[in-house]
Amino acid sequence: MNIKNAIIWIVVVVVIGFAAYYAYKAYTANKLKQADPTAQQSGDQAAANPDQVQGQEVTVGTGAEAKPGTVVTVDYVGKLTDGTVFDTSVGKQPLTFTLGEQGIIPGFQIGVNGMKVGGERLLAIPPSLGYGTQQVGTIPPNSTLVFEVKLLKVEEAPATAPIAPAIQ
Repeated sequence: MNIKNAIIWIVVVVVIGFAAYYAYKAYTANKLKQADPTAQQSGDQAAANPDQVQGQEVTVGTGAEAKPGTVVTVDYVGKLTDGTVFDTSVGKQPLTFTLGEQGIIPGFQIGVNGMKVGGERLLAIPPSLGYGTQQVGTIPPNSTLVFEVKLLKVEEAPATAPIAPAIQ
């Protein structure tokens, strides 16, 4: 093999190496963007799923499962898509609520449903399942909300006490 052929092979290998590197880099960046609910969606994805909660399991729990009607206790950090924290229970009182009852935004309930105790989930909640067009505190109207949620406890809801008949 002469020097000219050796140089050509070296150049070809280097070019293929750079092409493979940049293709891999673009592929992994795309995968990370798809896995990150805080990343901006493409117009097609956003148009197809404007009313859908996006969730990513951070840690899959092994305990009891949160189902509608159960009382759940969670720790959470609520953020805007720019990373601004608007609320948190971490270091404070965990949030306890009955899954499926009013009082908690629908997207949060959808995101917690199906989690197991010990699990952690990252949620992206569209405005339609959050606060919609209204401003709430520091949350601007039409905001996508991002929550980091950890499920601490699941309990059966207490049975409603039967009403005693009236004394006649």
